[in-house]
Amino acid sequence: MSDVSELPNKEANVLKGHEGGVLAARFNGDGNYCLSCGKDRTIRLWNPHRGIHIKTYKSHGREVRDVHVTQDNSKLVSCGGDRQVFYWDVATGRVIRKFRGHGSEVNAVKFNEYASVVVSAGYDQSLRAWDCRSHSTEPIQIIDTFSDSVMSVCLTKTEIIAGSVDGTVRTFDIRIGREISDNLGHPVNCISMSNDGNCILASCLDSTLRLLDRTTGELLQEYKGHICKVSWPNLLLLF
Repeated sequence: MSDVSELPNKEANVLKGHEGGVLAARFNGDGNYCLSCGKDRTIRLWNPHRGIHIKTYKSHGREVRDVHVTQDNSKLVSCGGDRQVFYWDVATGRVIRKFRGHGSEVNAVKFNEYASVVVSAGYDQSLRAWDCRSHSTEPIQIIDTFSDSVMSVCLTKTEIIAGSVDGTVRTFDIRIGREISDNLGHPVNCISMSNDGNCILASCLDSTLRLLDRTTGELLQEYKGHICKVSWPNLLLLF
């Protein structure tokens, strides 16, 4: 992890344009651009360093809860209250495909490393994987072993990791079909993986961040100070 003294501590820009609450903000791979989404049903592309709004993407019927962009910046994926996962062309703003199948709101989405598969996490207690290369709108895999809403998802080359309101962080090894569940005892709102892939930081609804060793599931540290008063904010933690 970076030394604390090296972390940014001054406001660089304020990006204004959304008409309503902003529910998520994500940098692209090289950090030159960022995407935001919110209650106004839009996704917005920005140059955050110059404070410039570049493009707005509109097609969702309800609030947009999460957005993720491919490493080559050519495609993005989004999800929200309309129960659908939208696959977009960044340059044209065109919706390439809409993936339907979740039974309720979709909380989070993530591309795999090759941008060939999207994994979505839903209020319907499931994870769903979608093939971006196929013309099919049906999921290629459904994981429904959770007992409450799935709020956040991370991907490695061989694993899907998800955090749920049922209090667990679950790791699914897609090579051998194995599931590992770490029970934190409190609803999990968001998870983020360290750059070296060794740790998971979980934001829980008891106002505590918990750092887990990915290999052993050991609780390495707890961080307190935030006060959680809402049920599903997006928390982005950068290592």
